[in-house]
Amino acid sequence: MSISFTHETLPQRVVFGAGSLGQLAAEVARLGSEPMVIGDELDVLPGAIHYREVAMHVPVEVAERARATASAHGVDVLVSVGGGSTTGLAKAVALTSGLPIVAVPTTYAGSEATDVWGLTSGGRKTTGSDGRVLPRTVVYDAALTLTLPVDLSVASGLNAVAHCVDSMWAPRADPINQALALEGIRAMRSGLPQVVRDPTGIEGREQALYGAYLSAVAFASAGSGLHHKICHVLGGRFNLPHAQTHAVVLPHVLAFNAPSVPAVAQRVASAFDASSAVDGLRRLRSSVDAPTALRDYGFQETDIPAAVEAILPVVPPDNPTAVTAANLHELLRHAWAGQEQR
Repeated sequence: MSISFTHETLPQRVVFGAGSLGQLAAEVARLGSEPMVIGDELDVLPGAIHYREVAMHVPVEVAERARATASAHGVDVLVSVGGGSTTGLAKAVALTSGLPIVAVPTTYAGSEATDVWGLTSGGRKTTGSDGRVLPRTVVYDAALTLTLPVDLSVASGLNAVAHCVDSMWAPRADPINQALALEGIRAMRSGLPQVVRDPTGIEGREQALYGAYLSAVAFASAGSGLHHKICHVLGGRFNLPHAQTHAVVLPHVLAFNAPSVPAVAQRVASAFDASSAVDGLRRLRSSVDAPTALRDYGFQETDIPAAVEAILPVVPPDNPTAVTAANLHELLRHAWAGQEQR
């Protein structure tokens, strides 16, 4: 069988390993001399300007205040320390200023490895891709994830798995990002249960962080598939928590798409070391006590029609299974109730 594709690799420096936070000052100095640290309370750069107002889904008004602070202080490099919302805020500043970002992730969100930005206004989340928002450098130190509670670690890790699964059939899926996604699934399959069993152990946290990076690189290349289109609407319009929403919706989208692409689904199954992709994900979710229902996070059954109406226009046209108002309504109702499809 012949192979033909176009793949673009994003330019980024990655510093990975226990204790790598100690290299942060040197990495920042490569890019600027007047840093603004966004997010975490860690005093990672003494003397730097700090901006700590971070909000889920990056509201436009928060972004505007952060941009104004950076401008007022003559900032020439941004340092984000935290999860996806923190990285997202740094990206919002970089989007209009062009300032370089050094990202220090403390969760498994993966935003640090993508050129995707998102802003929310009036209940609508808008996303896009722009090279200006891709962090120039990422410093991965698993020790920084040790304080992330187990339940949030699980949700954040399953968000990374969602990046992997979506990358298998997203609009720009190709053999390279599929290979990265499959390795990301393997790393998460190994790392997340270790985090649950031994929350203070570095090995599981490091595997999860490695998997999160691979998943994000795959997603940045492949683009947003059905899963992410659904979750962006749910998060922006209904203010649902990002990681938990991804964790809940993922099994439903996988069960929805897998039958239409059996060869791809079998590769996902192999990465899970399971007989089927759906069963592999189910086993992982069971082993880590994953979130199960959107209703647990404030989504109402009466919200489903509005969600369907908002999601349909953004569904990728080449999604493996044809999406209709009826089957999307069914998918969301199962996700609302916590009834996994088989």
